[in-house]
Amino acid sequence: MANVVQFRRSTAILTLIAASVGGGLIAAIAVASRTNTPVSVVARADTNTQRAAQLSTELSNSFADIIEKASPAVVRINMTRIIKPANQQNNPFMTDPFFRQFFGGGNVPMRPQREEGLGSGIIVSPSGYILTNNHVVEHANKVEVTLSDGRDFTGKVVGTDPQTDVAVVKINADNLPVMPFANSDSVRVGDLCFAIGNPFGQDHTVTMGIVSAKNRTLPMGTTRIQDFIQTDAAINPGNSGGALIDARGNLIGMNTMILTGGGGNMFSSEEGGNVGIGFAVPSNLAKQVMDQIEKNGKVSRGYLGALLQNMNQELGQHFGVPSGKGAIVSSVTPGGPGAKAGLKADDVIVGVNGKPVNSSDELTMEITSHTPGSQVTLDVVRNNQPMKITVTLGTRPTGLEWGENNQNGNNNNENGNNEPDNGQGVTARGITVQTLTPDLAQQANVEPSTKGVVVTSVDPSSPAADQLAPGTVIIAVDRKPVANASEFKRLMSDANGKSVMLTIRQNGGNFFVVVQPQ
Repeated sequence: MANVVQFRRSTAILTLIAASVGGGLIAAIAVASRTNTPVSVVARADTNTQRAAQLSTELSNSFADIIEKASPAVVRINMTRIIKPANQQNNPFMTDPFFRQFFGGGNVPMRPQREEGLGSGIIVSPSGYILTNNHVVEHANKVEVTLSDGRDFTGKVVGTDPQTDVAVVKINADNLPVMPFANSDSVRVGDLCFAIGNPFGQDHTVTMGIVSAKNRTLPMGTTRIQDFIQTDAAINPGNSGGALIDARGNLIGMNTMILTGGGGNMFSSEEGGNVGIGFAVPSNLAKQVMDQIEKNGKVSRGYLGALLQNMNQELGQHFGVPSGKGAIVSSVTPGGPGAKAGLKADDVIVGVNGKPVNSSDELTMEITSHTPGSQVTLDVVRNNQPMKITVTLGTRPTGLEWGENNQNGNNNNENGNNEPDNGQGVTARGITVQTLTPDLAQQANVEPSTKGVVVTSVDPSSPAADQLAPGTVIIAVDRKPVANASEFKRLMSDANGKSVMLTIRQNGGNFFVVVQPQ
């Protein structure tokens, strides 16, 4: 039987989505037009209501089939670690004679504390290799793995990589269900995805969402190498180390962290909860780390030996990089691979082996994807001129603490006449500065030999208000060294109403900001 359905052309595009399994609906599309004349669209409607119910069941079962296939490869991980107590001599109660008379002079040892944690893991080989997060098993004295069929195993930590928050655990078992890897580079924003894990101890909980973003980096994160997939699939404490799968049931990421309403990243079951912003280590990165751990028990990465800053359009005008894409070299490690090859501070790296890099994060991912000892050719812009530099990569230091607050770099700016300003600040474009002295340098946490000025205040209405803060150390204006406050004011005046690029000294390197005219 055929029914005639009328649409007004002014109602935009109407699409009837149909599935046809042994017959069904015929899709009809009414295309918008400028006229209001009704248009008739003929659709053959199946009057059998059982067909509609069958179609609904098939759609529901399609999700169920995916989860039924993938879920057995996700495991529960219980971790126990022993926390040794601090030295009793540091206990403030033990310095009080009243308390010491009860505790034998304060020399009685305190009992070690037992700490337990919960997370998830992904079986990646039939012989018992399991992928999980480093923070799930870090410093664990005991690891217990529970499979979906209820079997329990003692796990051994094969190796960890704190810089990506990836770890590999091994259990003595065979013929285990395995989670197949997808190519995470092929994942697109908007793709359907499912998170499987053990949030708050609720085993094999499944949540659904989409891929919200890719290539995410978090300044407050606890990993050094970041290229996260963002999802709105509900992830909660206990999901860490669990699977993020695509609509085919293949692994696209390992759930790692969430942002809570307070803006922090939370891992443990005592803190935070899902607000729809979760992050997963991409499967390609996780597999790369896992393969090295399985083979060598550790991860070795290429190392350039340079502190980097993101390029942008404003900085690109001053560095001769109109695209505003690339990574600025803030400093090079003395004696490091980059320094040996001739890389210099203020260089801009715009490509590696002919492949463009858009940001410092992309450059870091590209360099770390190479093995130590391999050679790469950097496309560099120096003093507005393109050039190539070939670097033999070193071995990137491991752990999280190696790159923090490196204050051992040398300031290679030429010494100027350190003319005192008698403590009186000078102001330019709403930025008030004082000549930097060794005492002020120490307070600003920069090298004592640094020449420049320190910001004492910034006018809230100044274009620099969002770029600078009191305590910021400025060592150059438009790449011209600043030795004192007077030179700073003169160089700012020389800009004649144009934007200026300030070189800031912090964390052992040079960083750059552009200040627009008022």
